[in-house]
Amino acid sequence: MNNILLEIKNLYASIGGKEILKGINLTVKQGEVHAIMGPNGSGKSTLAVVLAGRENYEINSGSVVFNGQDLLAMPPEERSHKGLFLGFQYPVEIPGVSNVNFMKAAINEHRKYQGLEPLSAADFLKLLREKMAIVEMDDAFSARGVNVGFSGGEKKRNEIFQMAMLEPKLAILDETDSGLDVDALRIVASGVNKLKRTDNAFIVITHYQRLLDYIIPDIVHVLYDGKIVKTAGKELALEVEQKGYDWLK
Repeated sequence: MNNILLEIKNLYASIGGKEILKGINLTVKQGEVHAIMGPNGSGKSTLAVVLAGRENYEINSGSVVFNGQDLLAMPPEERSHKGLFLGFQYPVEIPGVSNVNFMKAAINEHRKYQGLEPLSAADFLKLLREKMAIVEMDDAFSARGVNVGFSGGEKKRNEIFQMAMLEPKLAILDETDSGLDVDALRIVASGVNKLKRTDNAFIVITHYQRLLDYIIPDIVHVLYDGKIVKTAGKELALEVEQKGYDWLK
């Protein structure tokens, strides 16, 4: 059985005429956690948003197959419906839209795409409470505007809550650890670990090894100047922490 969830081959991408991704090759299988590390400007966040379908990036060449289908041919909303989730480095605020209404709309759009009926109010509430417990989120959060007035840690926790609600096949977490204190980091990482299954996968993008003390990766990649220059097991993250990135040039 082919359990490859994502296969990127020789991907080149640019923005405003500047090439950022310069031949990315990456294969992610079901049940795996991949960590992508690299210095600022190496292309980590670009890779994340290109996979999610941000339209101001130009794909110069290469292919991306997600769950057997051409990801690059899909608009962003279809990528989400197919099971791709991006946790943002800087989650946006949506004033006037409560967390509960935002999630209800998102869940029911996904169900509609799958040919399913909308969730009843009782079933939605049950699901909401179940998933909020995973990230130790207080009930009061559900009535608040999406990320409005949230601390950095609360915003990241909210991202993991949204991921828990949507149950994606592949979650890409772009520097989820940035700006988190140890307690918030533990809660976010614990949420990710509880959501791991044999049929889904995670790509965790980070600068620092400390997140990988909590979310243990199967495979670590170092992205440098738009290319993956080294791939190894979790020991690579420790090596990068000790030596920096210059030895990998």
